[in-house]
Amino acid sequence: MNKPLFLRIVDRLTTEVPYFQQRRNAHGRYGLSPLQKCTAAIRMLAYGQSGDTYDEYLRLGESTALLCLEYCTNGIVQLFGDEYLRRPTPEDLQRLLDIGEKRGFPGMIGIIDCMHWSVFDDILQGRAPKVKFKVNNHTYRMAYYLTDGIYPNWSTFIQSIPLPQGPKAELFALRQESTRKDVERAFGVLQSRFAIVKNPALLWDKEKIGKIMRTCVILHNMIVEDERDGYSLTDTSEFESGESSRGSNVKRRESLHSDNMLGMRNEVRDSGKHDRLKADLVENVWQKFSNE
Repeated sequence: MNKPLFLRIVDRLTTEVPYFQQRRNAHGRYGLSPLQKCTAAIRMLAYGQSGDTYDEYLRLGESTALLCLEYCTNGIVQLFGDEYLRRPTPEDLQRLLDIGEKRGFPGMIGIIDCMHWSVFDDILQGRAPKVKFKVNNHTYRMAYYLTDGIYPNWSTFIQSIPLPQGPKAELFALRQESTRKDVERAFGVLQSRFAIVKNPALLWDKEKIGKIMRTCVILHNMIVEDERDGYSLTDTSEFESGESSRGSNVKRRESLHSDNMLGMRNEVRDSGKHDRLKADLVENVWQKFSNE
């Protein structure tokens, strides 16, 4: 975490959370500073150590360190949760589409590694952004996720090829599986950045443990946003000439009536469209990466 980002969090907590405001004690001496309290909380998240680790380093006891952790997690979730735990905006989705297109998967907006069917509620309710993309000269109007073999053959799921036959299928399987590892890498980065997520829980309260997890995700997203320009894999200049240069575009979807929801549900579960899209993606990956 960069120093400006840390100081931004400290300033916001100091302004909004009374516990982090420095006060005088009965003798007129100042108590613990906001920097001491926030440093103790962030270090406990980063290193997963017990509260008594910082009694000499930060001059605060175990009970105070645990209070700092509790107030810090509550404050971060309350102050930053709406921004950093929200659903992707159309701008976020466009950035994901640009990255997917760069990797040979136009129209891909993510990777799913668990059975969370609720991600499709927005599509069925007509609240999700409308995505239009072209693959192998065929136009599609619904984004998809890369998955493993446990998912059904729906138009929103693109699996790898278990036993690829021929160079095209082999290259597609290699690119799909390597791209899908982003989920594993994301959790690996989260665990390496915040050891409290990886180590056994030192608290007994499930609600506090849940807030710690959400706090780590929020801080991780804040760090990614702060450092994004330094390690972006996508050259945005390729897409700056307008939507015509993009193979995938996001538009706001109109609300659906109840009589159209059945048609949308059938479109999501269309195995024929899944097969056509997968065949087009195999051809697209071959044309894009066969010479590498």
